[in-house]
Amino acid sequence: MEKPDKGLTWRFVTLAIGMFAIGTDSFVVAGILPSVAKDLDVDVPTSAELITAYALSYAILSPVVAAVAARVPRRLLLIGGLLVFIAGNIGTGLASGFEVALGFRVMAALGGAMFTPTAAGVVVALAGPERRGTALSILFGGLSAATALGSPIGTAISGFTDWRGTMIFVAAVGLVAAIAVSVALPSVPSPPAVTLKQRLSPVTDLRIALTLLLVLVGYSGLFVLYTYVSQIFAPATDGNGRTLAWLLFAWGIAAVVGNMTAGRLTDKYGNRVVINTAGVIAVAVFATTPWSSRHLATAFVAAMLWGACGWAMLVPIQHRLAGVNPAVAQMSISLSSSANYVGVSLAPVVGSFLLDHDVEMRYLGVPSAAIVVAGLLIGEAGHLLIRRKQRQAEAEADGGDTPAEGRAIAAR
Repeated sequence: MEKPDKGLTWRFVTLAIGMFAIGTDSFVVAGILPSVAKDLDVDVPTSAELITAYALSYAILSPVVAAVAARVPRRLLLIGGLLVFIAGNIGTGLASGFEVALGFRVMAALGGAMFTPTAAGVVVALAGPERRGTALSILFGGLSAATALGSPIGTAISGFTDWRGTMIFVAAVGLVAAIAVSVALPSVPSPPAVTLKQRLSPVTDLRIALTLLLVLVGYSGLFVLYTYVSQIFAPATDGNGRTLAWLLFAWGIAAVVGNMTAGRLTDKYGNRVVINTAGVIAVAVFATTPWSSRHLATAFVAAMLWGACGWAMLVPIQHRLAGVNPAVAQMSISLSSSANYVGVSLAPVVGSFLLDHDVEMRYLGVPSAAIVVAGLLIGEAGHLLIRRKQRQAEAEADGGDTPAEGRAIAAR
């Protein structure tokens, strides 16, 4: 039994490398926005549209690609997605103007949309029910590791070369992932074809819809600051790109720790406690950034709490989605990824709107905190609805059968 387990684990790690590349691409642009803006002759809020273009395209294309390419062999779709992703990042790095760079960001997002949902489905298929949680944690561990290593490394590279070097670095990581997948991953049977309408059907359940809205609103608030992280923490870093890279490294390490511990905490205390505790701490951190961003020591503390709490919320949210209706759990979790990216794509828009309406850069954390609070309130409404439905189901069940017990897990 040991050898097959090790083989499966290696395959999960192989896919996690791809997630690492895509995650690096998602987060690294925020750290190099001033350099991008200067080189492409636009202001920083305009250059932030590169983040919006990538995240929004990914969110829209993920369910569409999953439906259209349902019959494409999984291995081919994974490798093809990474190749498109690589081309999009090379194109961004060589772009002669802002509009060209924007187009290549959409191409990179298409590659990510081809890879990520497919990788999640492959992991679920290979792992089986008994190892599904572990397999998914390995896969999405690649995404959180991107915040700890990929993003700060990419930011540091821009300090030695320029932002174009950073994009080539991201493409190189994608190439490593493509080679690893082509070598290590066997052929995987394609799942039954699911239409786009079926993939979106979980949204008709108000409990799932409210949980997805929590993701969208909450992560929009969480990433408003990340979009302008180089400027908000400029007083603490003195505008030094290498110091910022260390700050992002601390943020990312804390994100990995938050992601790793969230599962155990959710199993012990329930998803509601973990979501709300992490969210409230993040709100407090954001509300105090006008002061914590002035000094390097307090900036590191704020960044680490922010990273840990932001990533600790993802696991319990997915836990809640899986428990609401296990029959559509995979589609619900896929939609949560899209909701996350919609929130991330809105963050630069929201930030730009606030800055245009006389909110000073250093006070941007205050309205961001208010947005996170709104997300938590939406999540609480979803939790109360889940509890009510669960009580109704228990009342109708014969002596607390297994389905009712399963629904009770989602209500915790």
